[in-house]
Amino acid sequence: MASSSDSSVQKRFKYDVFLSFRGEDTRKNFVDHLYYALHQKGITTYKNDEKVKKRKRIIDHLIKAIEESKIHIIVFSKNYASSSWCLDELIKIMECHKTAKQNAYPVFYDVEPNEVRNQSGAVGKAFAKHKKTAAAERWRNALKEAANLAGWALKAIDDGHGEKFIQMIVKDISLKTHFINSSVDRKLVGMETRVKNVVSSLEIDSDDVRIIGIKGIGGGGKTTLARAVFDHISSCFEGKSFVKNVREVSKGSSSGLKELQKQVLQDALDDQRIDVKSVSDGKNMMERMMGSRKVLVVLDDVDDIDQLEALAGKPTWFKSGSRIIVTTRDEHVLIASRVKFIHDVDLLSHEEAISLFSWYAFGREIPIQGYEELSEGVVVDYAAGLPLTIKVLGSFFCGKT
Repeated sequence: MASSSDSSVQKRFKYDVFLSFRGEDTRKNFVDHLYYALHQKGITTYKNDEKVKKRKRIIDHLIKAIEESKIHIIVFSKNYASSSWCLDELIKIMECHKTAKQNAYPVFYDVEPNEVRNQSGAVGKAFAKHKKTAAAERWRNALKEAANLAGWALKAIDDGHGEKFIQMIVKDISLKTHFINSSVDRKLVGMETRVKNVVSSLEIDSDDVRIIGIKGIGGGGKTTLARAVFDHISSCFEGKSFVKNVREVSKGSSSGLKELQKQVLQDALDDQRIDVKSVSDGKNMMERMMGSRKVLVVLDDVDDIDQLEALAGKPTWFKSGSRIIVTTRDEHVLIASRVKFIHDVDLLSHEEAISLFSWYAFGREIPIQGYEELSEGVVVDYAAGLPLTIKVLGSFFCGKT
């Protein structure tokens, strides 16, 4: 999701990641392993093939791939700066980073950031062949700019342990590529900051078991926020379950709460054979079984402490690193359950409300010409910043135009 300031970015990318690297240094080891690890996470990655370099239009091909990639990973190695191909890639990557709101991240594989920044040491030796080249100054500036970006340095992590280094990069990139933004769903207006705040409080790298609450009035966007967070971070967990309409399901029938327990167990443990005979049986099963996997569980629309006790009774039920997100209209449920981290869902600002209404009414970010005043009136007089109301009104209006 994007805030209104970012929602103008409507470009759709062909690749999640573009890998820039010096083949003779890293292709057969680090880059191949990184590419495979990204692929295993479902991250669409462009890695240049050696054969492609023999084609006449390689420059156009690479430029297109860079432009069509959401994230650029630059693998700096000892001989990266010896390649004019790599340096031209870097120029284009930095242009995209500055002008197209794409993200670039350096990886310092077997060199130090200062070597890249100052073209010293091994990097300086590799770059020496270009000193009299016309593009030398532009390449120097690009190297310096890239070295100043936040990234990863192999020597600084676990004494250069390559496998852990790759895992760390993939985890970070997975979070970045799964982040909800306007290029994924342009109708998710105003959520970027809200999602970041919730993710920050989750501290998913810490080993404690953490339960957080998201509270707000009906139609205020609690479920949308919880779903955005869930989609953003679920790849970091061994198991996951998003339980919708807890209040409605648990009170709809005598077996409702038992069915929700079964859903959590089946989803989180990825075992559809699991059956729950009673709520008491479900509690015992969760206490006995949920500790086997690091899980992410969302309990949406909880309104009774009994529901929380049945579905997420004690932190000791869960494996270290697990996270439980609870959405509710009633803060007292969270307080009674000793939930320490509670987020209020802010209603949409006027600008965000207009944008959301416009997407549902006109299929675009701003109202079409001639309907600006009417859109203002609908949002101000009827919506009161409630996302659900705005969506309903926008959809109704769309059917009338």
